[in-house]
Amino acid sequence: MPGSERPAVLLLEDGRAFHGKAFGADGETFGEMVFSTGMTGYQETLTDPSYCRQIVAMTAPHIGNTGINDEDSESRRIWVSGYVVRELSPVVSSWRARRSLADELASQGVTGIAITGTRALTRHLRERGAMRAAISTELSRPERHPTELSWPERHPTAGASTGELLERVLASPQMTGADLAREVTTQQPYTVSPSRGAQPRYRVAAVDLGIKTATPRRMAERGCEVHVLPADATADQILATGPDGVFFSNGPGDPAALGYAVDAMRQVLRAGLPVFGICLGSQILGRALGLGTYKLRFGHRGVNQPVKDLRTGRVHITSHNHGFAVQPPEDGDGPFDTPFGRAVISHRNLNDGVVEGLRLLDAPVFAVQYHPEAAPGPHDAGELFGEFCALMESARTGGRHATP
Repeated sequence: MPGSERPAVLLLEDGRAFHGKAFGADGETFGEMVFSTGMTGYQETLTDPSYCRQIVAMTAPHIGNTGINDEDSESRRIWVSGYVVRELSPVVSSWRARRSLADELASQGVTGIAITGTRALTRHLRERGAMRAAISTELSRPERHPTELSWPERHPTAGASTGELLERVLASPQMTGADLAREVTTQQPYTVSPSRGAQPRYRVAAVDLGIKTATPRRMAERGCEVHVLPADATADQILATGPDGVFFSNGPGDPAALGYAVDAMRQVLRAGLPVFGICLGSQILGRALGLGTYKLRFGHRGVNQPVKDLRTGRVHITSHNHGFAVQPPEDGDGPFDTPFGRAVISHRNLNDGVVEGLRLLDAPVFAVQYHPEAAPGPHDAGELFGEFCALMESARTGGRHATP
């Protein structure tokens, strides 16, 4: 089993290097360098498909103390390309743990690195933006550790030992333009039903753009029979399930590259069914309504993002994982025209004002940029699944939709 004292380097595409100790698998890995502010839930983070092709740094200083269990994974595998922590716990203390974090990363071929400079890394990404990076265990350690150098020498630190690696970083694919939903999605449809033999109240067609395990479970808890479909499911395939409502999930990559999902969304909207989208699904709705999307400077990742419901004034603390956002209309948050009727910006992020939700005023359609399934994260937004059920109930009984 790989040891914990192997040297490794994290190299950013602008030449900034951080040296530390490797854990998990040996080798080199490439991806977009991002950070997550969550203090808990690292197993859910690792297995969230929305982190596909990303190297994730945790801002919490101590990671790994609860190990890995067999219940909390949010998909079939670890999706992060690499993992960065300040300190890897030498002890696994949870009674639910079945193996250590390092062992799990090694078994799935994922390289991790422990560095003392996670705070410096986070500040650098906030100033410069998310960028491509690599973790390598194959480079020799420099004679002096970067933290021992003076500032002019330390920034940037790329030199002879990292020059070739930097070339490979610069040759690696960027996140802009990447269609990753088809990489992480289910290959075959499957169904999640209410537990304990309960009769389903609603049938939901869920388009898997990178869905987390907890999401259909949360709907099943509310009486939904959830038919999960591949990301490239056509509108005909979605409607063939006979749904009471349609759900578009979270997922990785650039929404501008998912023209097939936008087309499916538009046709589903024409069918008049209740529609609910989260994260990437919210961005897909935005593009279907005629709005643009753009890449955020460093994205929103973690479990402490404050989001304001503009209709009620209520603020939710929410779980996020996305690097793109919907471009708001020029007229601001007031009603604007779309091919499917009037719409409004329904939610805003209180940290930076990013669009966090959309709603159609003349149809039972809404979406939010965050994760109401709370895996991990606060449960403030769990009520949104109930509101989706209320829309399906209203549509079934022929009543006027009650917009969330």
